[in-house]
Amino acid sequence: MKILFLAGGSPATVFALAPLAQTARNAGHEVFMASSEEMLPYVAGAGLPAVPVTDVTPPEWMFTDRDGSKLALPHEPVEEMRFAGRGFARLGLHSLPRLTALVEAWRPDLVVAGMLSYAAGLICTRYGIPFVRHAWDPAAPTEMDFGANQVLRPELDELGLDALPEPDLWIDICPPSLRPPDSVPAQMMRWIPGNQQKRLEPWMYTKTPGKRRVAITAGSQAGGKVARGQYGGLLREMYENLKSVDAEIVVAAPESIAADLRDELPGVRIGWIPLDVLAPTCDVIVSHGGGVTSMTATNAGVPQLLVPTLMHTVAPSERWAEYGAALTIPRGEDTPERSAAAVRELLADPSYRLRSQELAREIHALPLPVDVLVLLEKLVAEGGRA
Repeated sequence: MKILFLAGGSPATVFALAPLAQTARNAGHEVFMASSEEMLPYVAGAGLPAVPVTDVTPPEWMFTDRDGSKLALPHEPVEEMRFAGRGFARLGLHSLPRLTALVEAWRPDLVVAGMLSYAAGLICTRYGIPFVRHAWDPAAPTEMDFGANQVLRPELDELGLDALPEPDLWIDICPPSLRPPDSVPAQMMRWIPGNQQKRLEPWMYTKTPGKRRVAITAGSQAGGKVARGQYGGLLREMYENLKSVDAEIVVAAPESIAADLRDELPGVRIGWIPLDVLAPTCDVIVSHGGGVTSMTATNAGVPQLLVPTLMHTVAPSERWAEYGAALTIPRGEDTPERSAAAVRELLADPSYRLRSQELAREIHALPLPVDVLVLLEKLVAEGGRA
C-alpha cells in the first residue's frame, strides 16, 4: 500500500504525523511525507522520504491573500482563528500544483493529512482516494475550517462541494478527559512524541540530585526565520520571570536562536533538547501552549504553566487547567511575580502532578499507531469509509 502523509508549515505538524508514518513504513508500506521546502529537514530527520510540494514560507501564505494583497492579523479571538484557517487554506493552494503532479505520478492508495492540510480533501475528492484527517494537537479546527471554506470556495464549487469534504476517518490524539463534549466522532490513537533527535548528553536524561527542574520552551516554531526575534524575546522573558524560583531552569530552544540566548544567559543550559527525552526529568514545563509541547509534557505526566501565544491554543490550555494538570496565564499578564508564583504552586502542590499522571495513563491506554494502521489497511481494502 502507498500512503501519502501531508504535513503543514511548521515542525510540529511533521512531529505529530511521524509516529503513524513511521509505523506504516516499518510495516512494509510505501510512505512519502509531503510538506513545504522549509520543513523537509524535519521530515528527513524523522527517517521519512520527504517530498517538497511548495517553497512558499509562512509569512507569504499567512499574510498574503490570493490576489496578492497584504493582510493584517485580526485581534478578535474567533476572527483570529478563521484568519489562521484562511492562511492554511492558501498554503494548500500553493501546494496543489506539485501535489497534483505527485499524486498522478505516484498514485497513492491513501492520503493521511494533518488537520489543517486543506489540499488533501480537494485532491482525494478529485482522484477518488480515501482521505484520513489526523489531529496535530488537541485544538478544535472548527473556526479554522470556516476560514478555509471561505478561501477555497472556487475549488469547492469546481468539485461540486458545499464545504470542505469530510474525511473517511478522523484520527484524534487528545486524552479523552480533555476532549470537548461537541467533538466529532473519531478513532482515538495514542500520542507518541515525534521530536527531532540529537546527540544526548547525560544531563538531558538525568537531573541534579535534590534539585528540581523547570523547563522553558516556545516550541520548534521558534526557530523560523521570522519567529526568531519574537520567540527569542519570549524565551528570554520567560527565563527572567522564573529565575527567582528555587530550581534548575533549562531552556529548550532551536539552535538558530540558542546561541544568542547563551550569550545573554551564561551558565544556563540552552539549546535543542529533544523534549520527549527531557520531559521525564522535569518537575514543571513552562511553554507557549503549543499542542505538541503540551501533549509531550502530558505524555510524561509533568505539570505545566501555559502562557498561550496563539488564539487556537487558549481553549486547550484552559481545559488542561480545568482538569487540574496545569495553570494558565494570559499572554501579557505573565508578570515575573505571577509567573514565579504559579511555578512555585505547581512545584509545591502534588495534585498537579497526580492529575498530569492521570492524563498520561489515559494517553498510554489509547490504541497504538500499529492498531490504527490496521484500520487504514481495511479502509483501503474496502474502498473508503471506515
